[in-house]
Amino acid sequence: MNIQTLYEYDFNLWLQEHILLLKESRFSEIDAPHLIEELEDMAKTDKRELVSRLIILVAHLLKWQYQPEMQSNSWSSSIIEQRAQILFLLEDVPSLRSKISEAVLRAYPKAVDVAVKETGLSGFPKQCPYNEKQLLDEDFYPDNKQK
Repeated sequence: MNIQTLYEYDFNLWLQEHILLLKESRFSEIDAPHLIEELEDMAKTDKRELVSRLIILVAHLLKWQYQPEMQSNSWSSSIIEQRAQILFLLEDVPSLRSKISEAVLRAYPKAVDVAVKETGLSGFPKQCPYNEKQLLDEDFYPDNKQK
């Protein structure tokens, strides 16, 4: 079975074969188009995770700020967890730090949708009211309300 067919048939075996090819410097045998596609997908996965975590974080910060009477340990725990996961991701993939502003722009409309659905409120700001430093600051809670 050739390497391109292997990609379609057994992806894990294809990966293992490529690891071996790279270790042995057998570059001419590499299935470059599929390898490039997989590497690009890996980069997209990290960006998607950052956006996904920001959606949850920002939604909970909005709920925290705009529905203070409903503040709970659950919301606080979610904020803490998302920040920890984002910081872990940034440690693991430092180049994502330069993508945070872009990720916030992508995440914010979805975060507002989540906040609207979960609170029934409307009138959230058109742009994210929290800057990057605030989003990642474990002590920051909107309106200086801290738990």
